[in-house]
Amino acid sequence: MSSSVLESLVIPNTTKIVLLVMDGLGDLPNAEHQWQTPLEAARTPNFDALAPSSALGRLLPVQPGVTPGSGPGHLGLFGYDPVETTVGRGVLEALGAGMELKPGDVAARANFCTLGPDGIVTDRRAGRIPSETCAKLVAMLKEKAARFEDVDVILEPGKGHRFVAVLRGPGLGGEVSDADPHKEGKAIPAAHALVPGAANEKTARIINAFMQRAAEVLKNEAPANAALARGFSARPHFPGYRERFQLRAAAIAAYPMYRGVAQLAGMDLFVPGGETAADAIAVAREKWNDYDFFFLHVKGTDMAGEDGNFDMKKAVIESVDTALPQLLALHPDVLCMTGDHSTPTPVKGHSWHPVPALIHGKWCFADGFARFHEKHCRAGSFSGLASKDLMAVLLANAGRLDKYGA
Repeated sequence: MSSSVLESLVIPNTTKIVLLVMDGLGDLPNAEHQWQTPLEAARTPNFDALAPSSALGRLLPVQPGVTPGSGPGHLGLFGYDPVETTVGRGVLEALGAGMELKPGDVAARANFCTLGPDGIVTDRRAGRIPSETCAKLVAMLKEKAARFEDVDVILEPGKGHRFVAVLRGPGLGGEVSDADPHKEGKAIPAAHALVPGAANEKTARIINAFMQRAAEVLKNEAPANAALARGFSARPHFPGYRERFQLRAAAIAAYPMYRGVAQLAGMDLFVPGGETAADAIAVAREKWNDYDFFFLHVKGTDMAGEDGNFDMKKAVIESVDTALPQLLALHPDVLCMTGDHSTPTPVKGHSWHPVPALIHGKWCFADGFARFHEKHCRAGSFSGLASKDLMAVLLANAGRLDKYGA
């Protein structure tokens, strides 16, 4: 359904929708685990109690065979076409970190890494240093690597090894390549203009100067002795949830990236006290009367997938299941549990595989499956649904869409 047709059908209602996203939820059957996925192997009595009366299916984040980043993955879930609605990762990180982006600013997603003596990246995440260490290192860079030519480099620490960099000054452009090899075993590449022009070439020059200076400042630190930067971009503008769907929307997420994309979608931002589903649900309980739509984000499934840790991913899923009764006690009219993309533990990264999804509500098609996992979702009533069409299904189940035509 086109966005203009969908938005013309939206009608007011008092129903409440919850979108619970277990980041990177989808996985692949594993021979080492009796050909089960972590979701299938997990002990999930609360998921299982919901499954028979729910609709199951699989979401396509972009299109078959295309591996999505987290930005496009979430934009699709939020009802935006991830192909037509492009947002740089740096913008998402900056907004999620609460940084104001001014016209002409260029934002980047950055993180600390480990370089060997030969200049080769040996660990892109610097051993997942704690957030406290990240804040200390960012403070060092703020003092010694904050201005190049007539451009200020504004830095903000994030979770773990991550931080945000915003370039502010005259004549900058956002069409610049990443200063990140994207895998271990390679040197950090120099940034270069992706589109010829003085603005992009200036930005690349500033980035390279910052990267060189950062390595000098951090050379005696361990394990974080250098930095990577990627996703250079300026802020786009598009209509949000209140304008499109007549929804007061709240985003409850611990990591800047996900707060950033939610903010672009017009959601109010709330940070849970921790990173678990129980923490996010506790915030939802506090804000329940003030909002119509709740986006709850759980990061641990994706982290475990990237680490190839089957047992940890299974454990995170089980922790979400344990917390689920707290959410169900709020009596949402529509509940959707899914992921933004698949992060299979054998792949140790994002993949193109469809994402399992469950929709529970008064008017959903009850598929009757005993459990919620990839194999049952493959045979479910909405298997193959594009992520960008999920919001239409949730709105319909919540009684928030009028009839189309006479």
